[in-house]
Amino acid sequence: MEARLDYFGNALAGKVLRHLNSTGRAVSDSGLPVATQELVKIRASQINGCGFCTDMHTKDAAVAGESPLRLNLIAAWREATVFTDAERAALELAEQGTRIADSAGGVTDEAWADAAEHYDEDQLVALMSLIAVINAYNRINVINRQPAGSYQPGQFG
Repeated sequence: MEARLDYFGNALAGKVLRHLNSTGRAVSDSGLPVATQELVKIRASQINGCGFCTDMHTKDAAVAGESPLRLNLIAAWREATVFTDAERAALELAEQGTRIADSAGGVTDEAWADAAEHYDEDQLVALMSLIAVINAYNRINVINRQPAGSYQPGQFG
């Protein structure tokens, strides 16, 4: 598979990515646990079929110390016993926030209340923003057919 265009080499795309990356840095510095951030990015990327982001965030999570067992079970997190209640709440919010069109009511009050039990207001803002940003990256890469598999941890800074 080849990308439809060299998105990462395009000047306009560079401007767009600078803004998305700036938002990503704000989330990274928010106090939301790094492991939770990577789990959310991986799960949304799996749902969206974004191989590039799934590759990137799985590798980044592994370098950050995430276990292969947990990485292998993200897609089946409901049945897995290796995630904390807080991580499970974040994964549920990520799924519902990614699949908004699948539910007439969007994110359920139950999913929100569960997340609010585990995260403070700033962390909830970070979690919502992270879900929005990873979905934007996923859509860019899926539309462009960005190939997966060659990402090297730290490649983008």
